[in-house]
Amino acid sequence: MKAEIIAVGTELLLGQIANTNAQFLSQKLAEVGIGVYYHTVVGDNADRLYRLIEEAFTRSDLIIFSGGLGPTKDDLTKETVARTVHRPLVHDETALDRIVAYFDRRGIKMTENNRKQALVVEGSKVLPNDHGMAPGMAIEHKGKYLMMLPGPPRELYPMFTTYGLPHLLSLISDQYVVHSKVLRFFGIGESALEEELMDLIDAQSNPTIAPLAKEGEVTLRLTAKAKHISEAEEMIQVIEQKIEGRVGEFIYGYDDDSLESVLVRELIGQKKTVAFAESITGGLVSHMVTSVPGSSAMLKGSIVCYTNDVKHHLLAVPKDILTQAGAVSEETAHILAEEVRLRLGSTYGVSITGEAGPVASEDKPVGLVYIGVADGTQTQVKTFRLSGQRSAIQSRAAKHAIFTMLERIKKGGF
Repeated sequence: MKAEIIAVGTELLLGQIANTNAQFLSQKLAEVGIGVYYHTVVGDNADRLYRLIEEAFTRSDLIIFSGGLGPTKDDLTKETVARTVHRPLVHDETALDRIVAYFDRRGIKMTENNRKQALVVEGSKVLPNDHGMAPGMAIEHKGKYLMMLPGPPRELYPMFTTYGLPHLLSLISDQYVVHSKVLRFFGIGESALEEELMDLIDAQSNPTIAPLAKEGEVTLRLTAKAKHISEAEEMIQVIEQKIEGRVGEFIYGYDDDSLESVLVRELIGQKKTVAFAESITGGLVSHMVTSVPGSSAMLKGSIVCYTNDVKHHLLAVPKDILTQAGAVSEETAHILAEEVRLRLGSTYGVSITGEAGPVASEDKPVGLVYIGVADGTQTQVKTFRLSGQRSAIQSRAAKHAIFTMLERIKKGGF
């Protein structure tokens, strides 16, 4: 099934809002093995939308619309779709009752144009709107499938997840199940990962392998179609083992894992704790970790040692080291990791110091980062040379700090 997503709204063309609906829908469709071949944005113009639908019929099996289902004159998606499929619009009484009840609950008089939101294309499957007023619709027309969803993400996301996606699965999965597993990588770029797995990617059919790079990380979504979920899982396991055999050292988690959630889980499981001394990241690592529920069981605390005075007075970095080697140095990272562990009483101490730019200092290049890990018996420092703007370097340094910590607790070193 070839899918196409059409976002309707002049505000999208003007750049007033981002088309996050298309991103969400593409991700959800990819999870069940439906390929999206086209993304299109069209303004609030009936003739242009009509021509676009006619064109979409020639190239796509599934067309999903977002937006244009509201009460105003420029909300014209369902009117145009009805014109295209030669069906009238009729009131859906359940949807109308919901809209009337919405206004009654708020003690607001309902204007007549709000009745328009209860209009649906005759013969369509109505998708209830549990978070708004305008219902969605699903239609089959001459072997093509159309689905109309509201524009606001807070309405579209739950509607598609609860009603739209199950409907699509009922159309394509009568005899099969579609199952996915996500492998999460850090420390290897998308191009390097692809080069290592090129023959597997070129040969993919079922399971499929879909790479995605995002914010310094790479994911691979493995998706298999089979008659039973156990069969699909076995198919995924075969290709997963081949991938792990080549690049397993860079896999840190699966599915909904994040670097910080894996670190929290690992340290809690080992009944160990950590403390951070953050310079270049300014508390970002601590923020990431404390966003994970239960992190209080493994995080002793953090010291944001941004200035040399704090490095010296709170974490005992000698002045001669700060003067000669510099705040951005292996020596400073070494002492910071040891001292924050001792002073906060944690199993591990992790330090992050570096140069985020945009202007270099201490004759150290922008992007130079040192990360230290101490456990009371051994202290190791790893050197990184990161690229990007200031915020990107800080974000990557924070993630490298967490991944470096994971390497230490899982392997005993890095």
